[in-house]
Amino acid sequence: MRPGTLMAVPIVALASMAASTSGAAAPAASADAVQAPRIAIPEPTPTPGPEASFARTVHQTWASRNWSGYAITGSRYTSVSGTWTVPTVNTPPKKAQRRRDFFSGTWVGVDGFTPSSHPNLIQAGTEQDYLKGHTFYQAWWEILPAAETPIPSVPVHAGDSVTVTITQGSPTWTLTLTDNTTHQSFTTTRSYSGPRTSVEWIQEAPSVNRRVANLAYDSTFSFDHALVNGSPANLVTSESGVMFKGRTQISTPSAPDADRDGFSVAHGAIAPSPPPS
Repeated sequence: MRPGTLMAVPIVALASMAASTSGAAAPAASADAVQAPRIAIPEPTPTPGPEASFARTVHQTWASRNWSGYAITGSRYTSVSGTWTVPTVNTPPKKAQRRRDFFSGTWVGVDGFTPSSHPNLIQAGTEQDYLKGHTFYQAWWEILPAAETPIPSVPVHAGDSVTVTITQGSPTWTLTLTDNTTHQSFTTTRSYSGPRTSVEWIQEAPSVNRRVANLAYDSTFSFDHALVNGSPANLVTSESGVMFKGRTQISTPSAPDADRDGFSVAHGAIAPSPPPS
């Protein structure tokens, strides 16, 4: 466990993972009047299991059909923070795909990883979608089991720097999402009673109509300035995991940067270089 010792979660056999059970989010419209479908960003935690025989030899120690990134497990986390660059949604590479929809969610949260905490999770982040030829970006926050709540007061765009901070108060928690590029910010204070046993920095294929969606072809992007309980996260590669669709690895984080408070995420099976410190 961290702080202390890490509770490692091994690479899993993806066929044995539980199905999505998250609720649906309210629809929202983009600037060009493309309406986002009802989606749910958070998903079930990776679960322990035998090492997948088809997995490439990687340093990551967990795998999921809907998550990639870093998760630290332990007990009594009181705050988490992280900054990332909103990835650019790229056009799907195959012409036949371009009439389909693709989704991604990028977020910071508390309690999403450890199986004992499910369905507890408090989180905030950004959404990046490709909807039949149109791109859609949105900020949001969520506390399970309630649905995602969009943040229309903070419009986000590809390339924006976004910071999320989630902090326990007494007895409420405060979620703050700031677009550092536009200097717009949103804060809400809410009740939350989860066990506080994990913190996460995640790229996700969200659920659409109770099914894990096609992951958007996002550009490579970076998380940075990851803090846990007010101190640098001190990330290690064994806390990272990859995303699979069937037997194909579709999202991969890098090793931590030199400061061990950031990492990059790339679409596909090749780990990107860590961001500069």
